[in-house]
Amino acid sequence: MKRYVLALLVFVGFVLVWQGVASVVDDLLLASPVDTVRALGHDHSLVLSNAGVTLEEVGLGLLMSFAFGGATAIAMHVVRPLRDATYPLLIATQAIPIVTIAPLLVLAFDFGIWPKVAMVALVCFFPITVNLVDGLRATAPELLKLMRSMGASRLQTLWKVELPSALPQLFTGLRLAATVSVIGAVFGEWAGAENGLGRMVLLATQQIETPRAYAGILVLALIAILLFVAVSLAERVLVPWSREA
Repeated sequence: MKRYVLALLVFVGFVLVWQGVASVVDDLLLASPVDTVRALGHDHSLVLSNAGVTLEEVGLGLLMSFAFGGATAIAMHVVRPLRDATYPLLIATQAIPIVTIAPLLVLAFDFGIWPKVAMVALVCFFPITVNLVDGLRATAPELLKLMRSMGASRLQTLWKVELPSALPQLFTGLRLAATVSVIGAVFGEWAGAENGLGRMVLLATQQIETPRAYAGILVLALIAILLFVAVSLAERVLVPWSREA
């Protein structure tokens, strides 16, 4: 309870500071919390319709990154030469500014939903893959020796020992991916889209509709927080031993 009270106090303090700064700054440059909430109410249908598009992009992108990232991590763990060859390249890809890839995806997949889905998947692929690889490698040696002494196959060891041991690390990667997935969707929408919260914020900025832009940003932040909470709740249900530890 103390943790939640402190979090609430920090949030209230942030809103008060935001309101105070906005009261002395031009409305065209900074929308106040009151103006932002008012814009949410006034443009709620526009915000909700665009939020639905962004949520669809984020959901599909997360599923894609989870499938490909999980398969890649398992392959890298099982095949040692593959891990030695791929891991440095995986790290090197993070030096590429992700925003520069978005226009290339639009050229490749046109202006539909798939460039945005691919963008989200690319952003989320790294934290899922790296955390799962590290989790698989961190399996207790005693458990591996026990499985070998019992004559377990490589597949049985992977399924019954290594994957369950790596689940906490996997959910750490999923929480990170859920948080940054919204960023990938926004970059994809900025590169070329007809709908979505990122596109709405961009248009509102160009049209000097500052409260609407801040309303879109607020909803994007709420989506990221809700995704983080959803992954955390799933971890509490699926990995109870991690919570007890």
